[in-house]
Amino acid sequence: MKNLINNKENKVIYDVKNLNLWYGSDQALKNLDFTINENEVTAIIGPSGCGKSTFIKTLNRMIEMVPSVKTTGEILYRGTNLFDKSIGVEELRTKVGMVFQKPNPFPKSIFENVVYGAKIHGIRNKNQLMEIAENSLKSAALWDEVKDRLNDNAYGLSGGQQQRLCIARSLAIQPDVLLMDEPTSALDPIATNRIEELVEKLKKDYTIVIVTHSMHQAGRISDKTAFFLSGEVVEFGNTKDIFSNPKDKRTEDYITGRFG
Repeated sequence: MKNLINNKENKVIYDVKNLNLWYGSDQALKNLDFTINENEVTAIIGPSGCGKSTFIKTLNRMIEMVPSVKTTGEILYRGTNLFDKSIGVEELRTKVGMVFQKPNPFPKSIFENVVYGAKIHGIRNKNQLMEIAENSLKSAALWDEVKDRLNDNAYGLSGGQQQRLCIARSLAIQPDVLLMDEPTSALDPIATNRIEELVEKLKKDYTIVIVTHSMHQAGRISDKTAFFLSGEVVEFGNTKDIFSNPKDKRTEDYITGRFG
């Protein structure tokens, strides 16, 4: 089985080449070509139904859980084609963590949520697990709020805290990439601001791909932006350029609120 981290010198994490995807006979992604760089935040924007969430789920092959899916083209992850049969999905999803639209903590304690992945990977030493929990919760800016109630049920946390707990759970297995599919859409403005501040800090150590409906959010936290429309990438580039000087009129119409 191929080692997925065999090319750390390459600053391109993902190289998407002529990617097409169908649900049965319906084509959802069309001829996608762009790259995602290490230690950058890449925002995926576009109206509902344009393929944003479908695309992000190809990056850790979660999309294959839908039986009718078919793909052509390539997604190179550090130079290795993700669709290569020698790639283990479990290893890939260890390297590429995911945070979903709605917080989805397990019905367990805060501590058990964070160390869940570590235990699956065979770590049983209590001191080591506590170190993982503390480091992960600190990375997710949650430690100070929960350090005295690690044995409490995670469902007792607020929505924003639950989302940061899910981020801590992803970070505990030391991923290379963090995928975020509208991670603040179910949160209030204060919790949203905490997540955005967290994303800014996390990109020093992780590569982040975030799907967002919020133009303001994409403008605030991302380095690069890809504008999706009807399954195609209309425009991709530096976020400042996309928002201040879009090359395609469809991009301008979308970011100025004329549709979407």
